[in-house]
Amino acid sequence: MIPTLGEEGAAQLQKQMAERVIAKAKALAGVRPVSIQVVYEGDSEALMRSWLGDGLLLRPQVQDDLGARMAAGFLDAFGSGAKSVVTIGTDCPGLTADHLADAFDALLSHDVVIGPATDGGYYLIGLTKPRPQLFAEVPWGSEHVQARTLSLATSAGLSVGLLEPLTDVDRPEDLHAWERENRISVIVPAFNEAHGIAAALERVACHENVELIVVDGGSSDATPEIAASFNASVVHSPKGRAIQMNAGANHATGSVLLFLHADTLLPDGWPALVHAALDVPCTAGGAFELRLDGSFRGARLIERLTNFRSSRLQLPYGDQALFVRTEVFRKLGGFPDLAIMEDFAFVRRLREFGTVRIVPRPALTSARRWMTKGVWRTTLTHQLIITAYYVGVPPRAIARLFGRG
Repeated sequence: MIPTLGEEGAAQLQKQMAERVIAKAKALAGVRPVSIQVVYEGDSEALMRSWLGDGLLLRPQVQDDLGARMAAGFLDAFGSGAKSVVTIGTDCPGLTADHLADAFDALLSHDVVIGPATDGGYYLIGLTKPRPQLFAEVPWGSEHVQARTLSLATSAGLSVGLLEPLTDVDRPEDLHAWERENRISVIVPAFNEAHGIAAALERVACHENVELIVVDGGSSDATPEIAASFNASVVHSPKGRAIQMNAGANHATGSVLLFLHADTLLPDGWPALVHAALDVPCTAGGAFELRLDGSFRGARLIERLTNFRSSRLQLPYGDQALFVRTEVFRKLGGFPDLAIMEDFAFVRRLREFGTVRIVPRPALTSARRWMTKGVWRTTLTHQLIITAYYVGVPPRAIARLFGRG
């Protein structure tokens, strides 16, 4: 990587990948009784601790080839009392806490579990007891590592479980995988939002590896021009929030999609909050808590009720900045083409894929609906809309009835 990124750039990449992998392991440790051991080379334990923080077991790495170092790591972990051990590298950007959970689950019925890399190696290997023979006479760094390891396991009469293949980052041409797996595509459906969209886009455009897509539904004001000034990709679409959001998703290249209303401001540090939420095992998607930008009477009560509903029922609405992994969004088929309640219907289906996690940081959204029509009238209208949807009134009829067409 040094010829492409330079020494400092390559070191920074390695640091970022290590931090990301450890974050995923910590996410698993938050829901399962697992310990995390980091085997390091060079530096001191104090320096490693100051970098990675507490809650980790730190062990210096033996000075030998990769196979000997891995075998020694397994021996040390099992010697400490572990019943099953999974070893991972730091160069696989697609690795998630769910992959780690799947590996431990596979070890309940297999002697060995392997996470195949697309280049012929592997990004993960797990064992139920030390197996030093699996790390001897393996052509490390070649495309034959995985095949050789499977051959050694078969010869030893061991049962092997395989996880899904993933791409690791070994060469400059692999960097696109790292960029994509960390990229968040923010999709903003807009229609005549020139008066306020700049504030929302500014919170997005200031972050690296974030793709900004504004889907314009035929604005007659300067909305598209303002979006372009923030280097957003401007997509033109027929008007309709579900139609526009799906159009934006079709143009997205990130591994995560975040759907942002043009009058909503994301909190500081939002990309890290999104990644951290999605790293928790069994998480299908999420959203932020709600905060209104007005101080009118009843505003705080609305916020408390909304956030209670979101967290307890896992039913956030679109103005809370819904986010989801792109692969899950594709499996769901996107937002249903409804005239109203598209976010509600989408989240109800999303819950079938796992937990809808609410980030305990608020997205600040415009209170103009409540300010224009009044707090109680707006709240009552929302509840009537939900009730009508639940009892089976067609969404188009609801939209006409409540003036949302």
